[in-house]
Amino acid sequence: MAPTPDSPSQIALPLAPRAGDAPRRIVIGNANAPVIEALSDPARWPFGTAVLTGPPRSGKSLIGEWAAGRGIAVIDGADREDEHALFHRWNAGQEGGARAGQPLLLIADRQPWRAALPDLASRLGGSLQLAIGAPDDAMAAQLIEALAEQRGLSLAEGAADYLVPRAERSFAGLERLVLAIDRISLERQVPATMSVWRAALEALNGPEQGRLI
Repeated sequence: MAPTPDSPSQIALPLAPRAGDAPRRIVIGNANAPVIEALSDPARWPFGTAVLTGPPRSGKSLIGEWAAGRGIAVIDGADREDEHALFHRWNAGQEGGARAGQPLLLIADRQPWRAALPDLASRLGGSLQLAIGAPDDAMAAQLIEALAEQRGLSLAEGAADYLVPRAERSFAGLERLVLAIDRISLERQVPATMSVWRAALEALNGPEQGRLI
């Protein structure tokens, strides 16, 4: 479910930021709220295992770091790991040993992820399947603000209202947009106001994009 007005719209990661860096945060919205909710209760996962997929730049690794801080074993990039090793890791968690009973989160870039090894595919098929979706308007606005904050970029008032209807509706697209705004603002040595927003949209999507009403 999407966050309620009383629930946090961002999760601060329990990681010490580098000097001068803004704290890294997970923006919570329609695309990932069900994922966060499910990961918060690993006791309900089938076989204690969950599989997380999602589009590029959607925060899968950040969510993995947050989950690891809650005592969950995390394998990021699981779809790039040796499938036989993953199969034995899954079995070890079920059969006993030092890590017995510890929830396991497998993060995959491929969406959907279909393992070639039949035994592994069977295990994954019985696990909790979680997928990050596309951000809606409200989440896109939060992401723009968070991405700008991470870069130390000050956006003039009304930025989200102007940019969201014109921006590519994807995590990677929103990140490219904020990067373009930051770059153009620095190159022109001017604040990131509407003229810069329009130039960034035109640079990414063509001259008509920045003039859409």
